[in-house]
Amino acid sequence: MTKPKRRAGLPTREQILDFISTSTTPAGKREIAKAFGLSAQDKIALKALLRDMADEGLIDSAPGRAFHKMGGVPKVTVLRITDADGDTIWAVPERWEAEGIPVPRLRVREQRGKRSALGIGDRILARTEEAGNGWIAHPMKKLAGGEEQMLGVVHEEGGRLYLHGVEKKERRSYPISERNGAEPGDLVLANKAGKPPRIFAHVVQRLGDPFAPRSFSLIAIHRHGIPNVFSDELLAEAERIAKQPLGEREDLRHLPIVAIDPADARDHDDAVWAAPDDDAGNEGGWKAVVAIADVSFYVRPGSQLDREARKRGNSVYFPDRVVPMLPEILSAEVCSLKEGEDRAALACHLQVGKHGELKSWRFSRAVVSLAANIAYDDAQTIIDGPESARALLDDRFAPGGEKRDAIEPALRHLWDCWRALNKARAKREPLDLDLPERRIMLDEMGRILSVAPRERLDAHKLIEDYMIAANVAAAKALEAKKAPVMYRVHEPPAREKLVALKEYLKTFDLEFALGQVIRPATFNHILERVGEADFRDEVMQQVLRSQTQAYYGPENAGHFGLSLGSYAHFTSPIRRYADLIVHRSLVDAYRLGPGGLTPEEAGSMDRIGESISQLERRAMEAERETIDRYVAAYLANHVGEVMEARITGVQNFGFFATIEGIGGDGLVPVRDLGTEYFRYDEASQQLIGDDTGTSFALGQRLPLRLVEANPVSGALRYELPDGKGSGSSGGARDERRGPGGPRGPKREIKRRGRPANIRHQGRKR
Repeated sequence: MTKPKRRAGLPTREQILDFISTSTTPAGKREIAKAFGLSAQDKIALKALLRDMADEGLIDSAPGRAFHKMGGVPKVTVLRITDADGDTIWAVPERWEAEGIPVPRLRVREQRGKRSALGIGDRILARTEEAGNGWIAHPMKKLAGGEEQMLGVVHEEGGRLYLHGVEKKERRSYPISERNGAEPGDLVLANKAGKPPRIFAHVVQRLGDPFAPRSFSLIAIHRHGIPNVFSDELLAEAERIAKQPLGEREDLRHLPIVAIDPADARDHDDAVWAAPDDDAGNEGGWKAVVAIADVSFYVRPGSQLDREARKRGNSVYFPDRVVPMLPEILSAEVCSLKEGEDRAALACHLQVGKHGELKSWRFSRAVVSLAANIAYDDAQTIIDGPESARALLDDRFAPGGEKRDAIEPALRHLWDCWRALNKARAKREPLDLDLPERRIMLDEMGRILSVAPRERLDAHKLIEDYMIAANVAAAKALEAKKAPVMYRVHEPPAREKLVALKEYLKTFDLEFALGQVIRPATFNHILERVGEADFRDEVMQQVLRSQTQAYYGPENAGHFGLSLGSYAHFTSPIRRYADLIVHRSLVDAYRLGPGGLTPEEAGSMDRIGESISQLERRAMEAERETIDRYVAAYLANHVGEVMEARITGVQNFGFFATIEGIGGDGLVPVRDLGTEYFRYDEASQQLIGDDTGTSFALGQRLPLRLVEANPVSGALRYELPDGKGSGSSGGARDERRGPGGPRGPKREIKRRGRPANIRHQGRKR
């Protein structure tokens, strides 16, 4: 790559595009600024220029910081034929390394008058060119063949077997030419092959009954290519590593440290302890320890275990199984902090002021032996009342025993210190969205018992705030040591998202000024104005959609949502590779022994951050799809019933709705709304009937009949109970907007009681 000349002032759009396309390493804002020798003032202008270029479609950014030319298809490249629609053949690049940018789909244009010799799975060397909004590929040479795989369910029609894909968007079935023992109803992995219009499916692996317990997660594992099997060699390495002695460590076994987790937790990588601080200068304050599994002691840089963990990026959690980042001997055994067992920990020692501020911190390698592993519900029960606490403790521990007598005061100290931390949290006013997480309850056979929101307790908030404190301390400690940090970055919302939110809030007569300094509290105040109105949930969802997606990277841009200037993930190294990197940097910076960050890792933080950000998105999508499949399976027993639903999305082709209290987005196509013509109002997110003024609006509650529930794809379809448009009519009161319907006069939004505490209800941060 030719390095650009250093110059004063901003580079042109063409110069930036040339630099990005010729760079041999990921090119982000920092790299562009360095290459062109920009001043601090120029860097501010560069950020605005890059945002404009993204808005114009010239560039796009991958998760993290790297920019790519939009599309990014080389002029000559290897393509794989994936589909054929009549005489039109489609292909995708065989290798696509622009993470975060959708893989482009190219239309293959063969020589005029020549009969196509290309089939599904074929590989070609092709010359590519942009054409309008898409890409054209001109084949130059056919290469050694490959095959296009798909996951689907076998079904029989007219005495012949067909394969239908598991994805919601899949509309076609393919005749099966080789069944390899597959029977109708089987979930299979197959290769698509053949030449248009005769495309066939060859079954290569029979996966079993798609409706059987554990099949829904298996579909997601195969569809997203999630590694779910450890090799025998790697398992042998894990067994060997697990037996090594703990070495010299600070002994914290005398402290009544406890782990508070879900009752069904598969691993325990964090535990906490707190007590009043008797040190001078911190009167009324606290000392606390957040003990985290010392995974870096076992998983050393460059080892086979390390390479596999980086390839996976994180553990993936499904209702019926977990696909761990590390083998079970580590994730569920020697690295999991368990009651009464000596375990290696990386301990974060905190000094907390009486107002919840972090006054100091230090890190040490320690040995801990937990006083107890306690479920959230049990910890809350002990705190809530003496009678309930006594009964639970007597049932769990020997009455009068030393351990039993230590648990209750240990928990009360934790709660007292947390109240101070929580006050500090409230003072900095982070984004406070109370978004419930659906919990799928299964029986011992893996069958669905219920689908319901998880209960949110103070015990959950307590652990979350201790974890946030430790994560902040880890980031600041590494900054003080001038050591590499893998930050958890959450940037402020983009202007275009704020403009869309402003237009949306107008439909509720809620003002939102774009000229103000946007802080997390800005959004909290919107929700305070909404109070407990019927449309509160939909406003929360829109606020969430206005936010940027968090990512990992070595350049600090703060954490907007938590209202923190420095934030890293330190507390879950069993299940997140990002945390393992932070542990290694702490071990190296504090000279805590073997397993520290290597120079090679320190020089690759950009690349590692982009990779694990992408893998995190893969896991989130797989988990979400699996929940959708379980919900569809649960609702399959209720097809034909009319249920209360809420509209969650409106498009020109129809609206999406979800069953109240259960979830599961399904479509009501606009063609099913009767003969009336419906216009789509994008600003107010409504479909409005031309004749009657009937409207279907985002957040509107209405009864719907469930017409179809497909557990294999997770797809749901609803219809109106009477088969006709029955939304809000122009003359009737619209409960969503008040007496004037969707465009009625401004109304006062009254608060009914104290607003809910709005927090994101996810896993530990």
